[in-house]
Amino acid sequence: MTTSASNVQFASSAPVVSRQKRVVMGNWKMNGSLSSNSELIAGIAQRMSQIGGATDVAVCVPFPYLSQAADLLKDSGVSWGAQDVSARESGAYTGEVSAPMLAEFGCRWVLVGHSERRSLHGESDAEVADKAAAALSKGITPVVCVGESLEERDAGQVQAVIERQLKPVLALGDDAVARLVIAYEPVWAIGTGRSATPEQAQEVHAFVRGLLPAGAKGIPLLYGGSVKPDNAQVLFGMQDIDGALVGGASLVSKDFMAIAEHGSASR
Repeated sequence: MTTSASNVQFASSAPVVSRQKRVVMGNWKMNGSLSSNSELIAGIAQRMSQIGGATDVAVCVPFPYLSQAADLLKDSGVSWGAQDVSARESGAYTGEVSAPMLAEFGCRWVLVGHSERRSLHGESDAEVADKAAAALSKGITPVVCVGESLEERDAGQVQAVIERQLKPVLALGDDAVARLVIAYEPVWAIGTGRSATPEQAQEVHAFVRGLLPAGAKGIPLLYGGSVKPDNAQVLFGMQDIDGALVGGASLVSKDFMAIAEHGSASR
């Protein structure tokens, strides 16, 4: 698969996404067990009735738990997705999971290009775009993650890094970009307890929105990086922050849903 716009084929169900709703998405990373997942999902579902329709609440779970998530969340109003996807549909790619496989489990979302995938697995910007295209071809919304390291921020390279990471994704074409979500996650704020100030996050989100083609200016832009109940409200108050990609706090139902409630209250 290439990142040429003419080669991207969309499933009939591939939605055009809009920032009219907040998106609060949990990334469980490599955490969970059948028993702890049941307890966590029950807590999320119980609190979902307080959210209303102003926020899309979702969880991205490890591959082995997609079936469990689908079973437990199907009537809850909470959607689910995966944390990665292969750019290839099938073949001799041991350990990979394809978009058709994710679609069979009812995945609405998939993360692509998370900083941990980029740093630990050497994923290139072009590969991230290929994965986004693969997801779109099966009607799954890719959440494209971008973000700079502390060294890059200190060197004044934030915008250059973000623009480089997004260039192959934008090359997929306007129609493709209108069907995805972008999550800004400064690498130095992921799992560190540090968070970009609301003003720092807003500055990058506004820059990202400025890079988008005219027909995709309204897609959701999420902030990720130590989002917690005590900083979510002020982050959601920023003009171009449409939601959150939540890491550690998504493993505690009370904290995760408190973030979602802030999202609904501020929309």
